[in-house]
Amino acid sequence: MGLGRDHEMHKRRFSRNLGLGLVLGGFVALIFGLTIAKVTNEDFSVPNSEKIERTE
Repeated sequence: MGLGRDHEMHKRRFSRNLGLGLVLGGFVALIFGLTIAKVTNEDFSVPNSEKIERTE
């Protein structure tokens, strides 16, 4: 018994894992892009703690 991948199941599993990896990578890239777009927006500013009203 060798270490080679002779069975068709391994090819299908690799194909499924590759597809899932690409989808996950695309999702991460989308979230990263949205984060960069929000941070680089001209209207973006850090909230001032004095403007936040606290209800106690």
